[in-house]
Amino acid sequence: MSRSEKSVKNIIYALVGQSIGLIVSFVARIFFVKILGSEYLGLNGLFSNILVVLSLAELGVGEAITFSLYKPLAKKNLKKCIALMQLYKKVYTIIGIIIFLLGISLTPILSFLIKDIPKIDNIALIYILFVINTSISYFFSYKRNLIIADQNRYIATFYRYLFYILLNILQIVFLILTKNYIIFLLLLIMNTLLENIFVSRKANKLYPYLLDKEQINLDNSTKKEIIKNTKAMMMHKVGGIVVTSTDNILISKFVGLSAVGLYSNYYMILNALNIIFLQIYSSIIASVGNLFALSTKEKQFEIFKKIDFLGFWIYSFSSTCLLCLLNPFITIWLGEKYLFNMSIVLILVINFYITGMRKSSMTFREASGLFYRDRWKAIIEAIINLVASIILVIKLGIFGVFLGTFISSITVCVWVEPYVLFKYGFNKKLSTYFKTYFYYLLIFILIATTTYFACLLIKGNVYMVFLIKLFICLIVPNGIMLLVFRNDTNFKYYCVFIKNTIKKIRINNK
Repeated sequence: MSRSEKSVKNIIYALVGQSIGLIVSFVARIFFVKILGSEYLGLNGLFSNILVVLSLAELGVGEAITFSLYKPLAKKNLKKCIALMQLYKKVYTIIGIIIFLLGISLTPILSFLIKDIPKIDNIALIYILFVINTSISYFFSYKRNLIIADQNRYIATFYRYLFYILLNILQIVFLILTKNYIIFLLLLIMNTLLENIFVSRKANKLYPYLLDKEQINLDNSTKKEIIKNTKAMMMHKVGGIVVTSTDNILISKFVGLSAVGLYSNYYMILNALNIIFLQIYSSIIASVGNLFALSTKEKQFEIFKKIDFLGFWIYSFSSTCLLCLLNPFITIWLGEKYLFNMSIVLILVINFYITGMRKSSMTFREASGLFYRDRWKAIIEAIINLVASIILVIKLGIFGVFLGTFISSITVCVWVEPYVLFKYGFNKKLSTYFKTYFYYLLIFILIATTTYFACLLIKGNVYMVFLIKLFICLIVPNGIMLLVFRNDTNFKYYCVFIKNTIKKIRINNK
């Protein structure tokens, strides 16, 4: 298959799997909240964030080795692939052990991270089960990453969502029967173990050389490249985790565990969308890596513009839907007592849009191996985010945490990431990027405000209002974008691409 065909296949599997998984997880959340309550929900969110912070022990070495796999996979250099995978296995085994030991060592300080300790039995045991679940995945995931680097993400996606759906069904059944959170977590651990075993076995069939016992040493230049990229990715990892995974910890410490529970519902929706859209970028990243290994900078830039346009359409539409539908949906789903006010919803949506519009630059930066060029960006972003969030959460509560994220994004990320990509990846001026960025931003503001005020006019039964607002959100944003971009070359490219894809499907089905 061509790069485009592989990307499309990866995207289709990802979108279908995530859509089904999303429906199942929303149903599971209803049972979780009804049976266990918001305090267990807050505990779940807090411990998940702590374990994400502990994943700093990975140091970004996985991304560095994955980048080093693109060229040997494209050139069919099996010896180098074997050497890289042998290194990958050793490193990830050590990381899994380190994360387990670090996680266990934090057990005595859990009470410090929770403002008002809830009346929940076995909190320490619950936390240890989270640690076990996180650490065991590292003993297998290096094989999963080989499948992904070879542009076959759809295989890993199939197993991921098959086991995820089965897990949620089992968790719902056992919650109804036992109302026991420990069993809920034991099922999670069993699911993680089985999924990784199945993916590992599939990788062994696809790449028999993984079973080769002969030790092959890497050349010095590749070792130096991996060390250099690992140092850079470590800094990116620190920055990313501080920005994305400390919110629940700060809310728990300064506001309370119940507030973490409220936020976890919004986070679940935002994260579900992010995962869906991330699947698109993740599905094409190996193909972009292959593109950088084999094609010209001009070709790379042309593909970037098309992906950036697609990202804008996706994130402007979804951000508008979130602004208008987030609170009405939570009202129907869980009830009014689980709502945030609109100022918090607005800052969440703004952060969602800004982060989404960064995805194209980050995808191409990762695929082109430009980790080292903007390594300090991540640290500066993390410092600004953490300091601003701590200061503002004391003064503004939960809103202050999300405002801190906004401040760090616009002062650092929005310009540094495209600057590095355009200067060192495409050899072009940053102004080329920002002309398009601000044009897209103006269109998004027009779409969001028009749709939001149109939705404000709708009154009546909560279910009927939601359906009418949903209809408005489907029609108005896409209608405006069709009017604005009907003659745009990027839009025409996707029209032709969709037509050709449909033709191929029809031919193959005959």
